[in-house]
Amino acid sequence: MVEGANSAAQTMPQEQQKRGRHAALRKKDKGGLARSSLLMAVGTVVSRATGLIRQVLQAAALGTGLLASTYNTANTVPTSLYTLLIGGALNAVLVPQLVRARATQPDGGRAYEQRLVTLVVCVLGVGTALAVWAAPQIVGLYMRDTPDSHEAFELTVTFARFLLPQIFFYGLFSIYGQVLNAREKFGAMMWTPVLNNVVLVGMFAAYLGLMTVPDRVEDITADQVQLLGIGTTAGIAVQALALIPFARAAGFRFRPRFDWRGTGLGKSVHAAKWTLLFVLANQVALTVVTNYANAADQELPQAGAGYSAYTYAQTIWMLPQSIVTVSLVTALLPRMSRAVTEGRIPDLRADLSRVLRISGVVIVPAAFPFLALGPQISSLLFAHGAADADSARPLGYMLQAFGLGLIPFSAQYLLLRGFYAFEDTRTPFFMAAWIAGVNIALATACHLLLPARWAVVGMASAYTLSYVAGLALTAHLLRRRLGGRIDDGGLRRTYVKLFCAAGLKLPRDLGHLISMLRGRVGAVAGSRLG
Repeated sequence: MVEGANSAAQTMPQEQQKRGRHAALRKKDKGGLARSSLLMAVGTVVSRATGLIRQVLQAAALGTGLLASTYNTANTVPTSLYTLLIGGALNAVLVPQLVRARATQPDGGRAYEQRLVTLVVCVLGVGTALAVWAAPQIVGLYMRDTPDSHEAFELTVTFARFLLPQIFFYGLFSIYGQVLNAREKFGAMMWTPVLNNVVLVGMFAAYLGLMTVPDRVEDITADQVQLLGIGTTAGIAVQALALIPFARAAGFRFRPRFDWRGTGLGKSVHAAKWTLLFVLANQVALTVVTNYANAADQELPQAGAGYSAYTYAQTIWMLPQSIVTVSLVTALLPRMSRAVTEGRIPDLRADLSRVLRISGVVIVPAAFPFLALGPQISSLLFAHGAADADSARPLGYMLQAFGLGLIPFSAQYLLLRGFYAFEDTRTPFFMAAWIAGVNIALATACHLLLPARWAVVGMASAYTLSYVAGLALTAHLLRRRLGGRIDDGGLRRTYVKLFCAAGLKLPRDLGHLISMLRGRVGAVAGSRLG
């Protein structure tokens, strides 16, 4: 009896010490998360602001019709292929494994990092070369080659040959960024895209200032194509190479290692299997929608009702998500992985609840103005240069259609990271397949049933509805995985208050502001851009 009492007495201080360590870790993590998120958010704000300037100049240079879609489609291809080739696995799987390698391996995970970077560079090099060789076949997945639009198809292929080398630099940027993230050095990855935007702003400014702006596919010259192609790829190269000094400062110096067998990379490859399928599901949906949207451009080449308008609208719509949610998740994922490794599931639930509330403070008020003021926003930003008010109007309708979908899109993105903290990539694949299936079905209905001028607006609505369906499934499955609800009551109350405040007041106030700005900014931009 005495021995049992002594054992219990010894156990109690141990449990108290364990709880104390966890509490101290949570307190430290909160401060670190706040600092990291602030640094990344500021970097992302600057990056997105310069990106917005770049996109406004791009629309002024190329318009929002078929000519712009040849460039935008070709520029989508390297991003999609990089993501399909290796990007999804890098972003979702390898951060937890890099964190574990640094914590558990005697050398702090250095050999694992060297082998991983070597493998990624080799895969990227081979994949990029094959993609450039197969450019016509790849472009054919995104745009139809018809007799009436053959010249547009050939121009897209030409752009693609210039732009496909971006695959290698996207991968280099991502792997060096993940090495930095595993060391909890988050700022550089959010700030170096500013360099890419600066290069592209200079490129489009030169295009506008030194060359005659074409209105149609037939009017663009070989010099203009080369400037756009080489300049765009150079921007991504600068963005990627700028991370190398930061990685060296953090203690990583790349030395190729090809001894991959029996070193733990097999687990990464196995884990990446489901992530590859996840990415494939998303890319199938993107390919279908891009093909349908380009068909609208081919039918109405000057209307601004196709793929470029869809791309511009979606980029503007995702700005709040890019600034707030992505920054929070990037800082939070290593911490969530540690919580799972240490068995602190209640802490994981608390983290998810807290980050949903933090992101909601920005995401909910940002979503309503898109719904209420889409045409005004598009006119303010895109009715200049090669684009005018008429060609910018469909873009505004698409922005309205995306609108409130920002809320489920952001929430689903956050909740998905709960599965990745467990290194569960299988469940997210089924959720991605569900979302992609809903999106494809609704987009196909829009393509078949709506006139070309409204088909892509309908596809934007389809995207929103697919994420409503996806959020419902994600929340249900994550609740089962965590053994309890994420919402302790405070999350629901926060969102109800945000909906009421944003839905009643914010669009009206912003409407007055945009009406005031539209005349002033429009006059200045019109005089500068023609």
